[in-house]
Amino acid sequence: MQRLMKFRVLWGIHMSFPGFHRAPQHLRGPSLSGPGALRCNDYDRPEEFNFASDVLDHWTQMEKEGKRSPNPALWWVNDQGDEVKWSFRELTDLTCRTANVFTQTCGLQTGDRLALILPRVPEWWLVSVGCIRTGIIFMPGTTQMKAKDILYRLQVSGAKAIVTTDTLAPEVDSVAPECPSLKTKLLVSDHSREGWLDFQSLIKSASADHICIKSKTLDPMAIFFTSGTTGFPKMAKHSHGFALRSYFPACRKLLQLKMSDVFWCLSDTGWILATLGSLLEPWTAGSTVFAHHLPQFDPKVIIETFFKYPITQCLAAPSVYRMILQQNSTSLRFPTLEHCCTGGEALLPEEQEQWKRQTNVLLYQAYGQSETGIACGTLRGMKIKPGSMGKAIPPFDIQIIDDKGNIQPPNTEGNIGIRIKPTRPLGLFMYYENNPEKTAEVECGDFYNTGDRATIDEEGYFWFLGRSDDVINASGYRIGPAEVENALAEHPAVAESAVVSSPDPVRGEVVKAFIVLNPEFSGRDQDELTKELQQHVKSVTAPYKYPRKVEFVLELPKTITGKIRRSELRKKEFGQK
Repeated sequence: MQRLMKFRVLWGIHMSFPGFHRAPQHLRGPSLSGPGALRCNDYDRPEEFNFASDVLDHWTQMEKEGKRSPNPALWWVNDQGDEVKWSFRELTDLTCRTANVFTQTCGLQTGDRLALILPRVPEWWLVSVGCIRTGIIFMPGTTQMKAKDILYRLQVSGAKAIVTTDTLAPEVDSVAPECPSLKTKLLVSDHSREGWLDFQSLIKSASADHICIKSKTLDPMAIFFTSGTTGFPKMAKHSHGFALRSYFPACRKLLQLKMSDVFWCLSDTGWILATLGSLLEPWTAGSTVFAHHLPQFDPKVIIETFFKYPITQCLAAPSVYRMILQQNSTSLRFPTLEHCCTGGEALLPEEQEQWKRQTNVLLYQAYGQSETGIACGTLRGMKIKPGSMGKAIPPFDIQIIDDKGNIQPPNTEGNIGIRIKPTRPLGLFMYYENNPEKTAEVECGDFYNTGDRATIDEEGYFWFLGRSDDVINASGYRIGPAEVENALAEHPAVAESAVVSSPDPVRGEVVKAFIVLNPEFSGRDQDELTKELQQHVKSVTAPYKYPRKVEFVLELPKTITGKIRRSELRKKEFGQK
C-alpha cells in the first residue's frame, strides 16, 4: 500500500469519498446528457471521436456543474482493506499528466505502440486513457506472461515503450536486447530499477495541462492479442470506433448502466473484456468502476466483496459464477447486486438456473472475441433462453454462414459470421496487424468468419457449439464441447468438466472429458463411475457424443479470471508443447 499512499501524498489525491452516495433520481438516467455530450444512433459514423475527451472529460464537466452524484469514478480495493477512490475530475488531471509523460518525457508520438502489462492497479487506467489522449496505441497483456511471450509481443508489434511492475521487469530486461524498437521502460513500483523510468515520479512533475488529440473515429486506438489457440497470437487492431460503439443505444441496452451503478468486471487486465467492462462501458454511462486487486483468484474473497461493497452489476466468465456456487456458502443473497452478465465460454443452463435460485439475480449471457468486443447477448430485460448467448447487437449483423459465406437457415450448424460488406461496422477490428494473409483468411464472402460454431433459432437467438478448432470430429460426427459438458453437469458427481478432442487410431478423434468430482463422489470406484457417466451422457443427449475417454482431475487449468484453458488440455492430448 506504500505506493498507493504515494499517489495521494505526491499528487494531492485523497480518499475524497468517505461513503457511497445514492444518486438523486434525476441523476440516474441511462444516457449521456448535458452540454457537449455526443449524440448518435447505432449506425452513425462521426468523423472524429476520442473516448478521453468525448466521454471522460464530459463527466468531469458534469461533476463541476453538480450534474453527477459524488460517487467515485474509480473505486479500487485490495485484500488488506486499502482503498483508492478517484472522481472524474481527478482522473482527467492524472491522465493528462500521464499523456504529457508519454509525449514530453518519453518522446512517444501518435501511432507509436506501448505494451501495457499491469495487474489490477490504478495505473492501468491512467496508462490506458493517457494513450487514448495522445493517439499512442496501447497493447494490454496479461501479467501471467513469461519472457518468451513478452519477447514475441515486443518484436512483432515494434513497441517503443512498455509499462509494467517490478515482478515482470526482469523478464523484460532479459529480452530487451533482442527488441531494438523498445526505447522506453516505465516501472510501476515502490522501488527503482536501473534502466527504468519511475512512473510515479514522472507523474508528480508532469503538467496537468494537455490538449487531447482530435482522433478520427477510424484511427487506430488499441491492439489486442488473440488467445492463440492455434499458432502464435495475432494482433487484432481496433480503431477509436471500438470505444464509440459503447456509446450506441443498442449496445447500452445490454447492461443498461446508470450513473448510480457500481460495476465490477473481473476480467484479467490483459484481455479485451477488461477494456470494455472496466473502462469503456461503465464510464460511458458515468458509472463507478469497481476493481479488486485480486492477485489470486479466490471465490471466497469474491463472495465477501459482494457482501462488503455496494456492487450493483457484475461481468465475469462463467467459471467465476460456477465456483461461487460451489462454495457452499450459507447465503448468496448479495444486498445490492441487481444484474449479472457473463461471456467468454459456454454457460451451462443448469448453472444459469442455479445462480438465479441462490442469488435471486438473473444471469445474462453475452458473446464476443478479441476481434469483436461484445457482439451479441441477452439484453437486460430480454427473455432469457438458458444456454443461449442472446441476439446480435447492432450495428453488427450476425448470421450463421457456411465456409463460403452463404447464410444458413435456422437450426443449422455453421460459422458465426459478422457482415462486413458493403460497410464494415464500427467496433469490429480493423485487421490483423502485419498479417494480411490471416486477415484475408477470415473474410468469407460478405462476412467476417469468427471461427466459432453455432446455430440460430427462429427468434434470432444464437446457441454456441464451440470454437472451430475445439469442435471434435469423431468418425464424421462434429461434436461441440459445450454439448457434452452440459450433459455431464446434470450428473450429481460432476463439479465441473472440460471436454476436448483426443487422438484415436480408428476414429481420428474421440471425445475426452476431464472431470472434477464433487467431494462426496471422490471415493467411488473410478472405472465404475466412468461407465455411469458415459451412460448418463448417452441418456441425455445423442449417444455419439458420449466421452469415450474420461480422466478425473483435482482441478482444471484456468486463467486468472477462472476461464478454463481447453487449449492447454488439447495440447496435452496431442503431445504438443
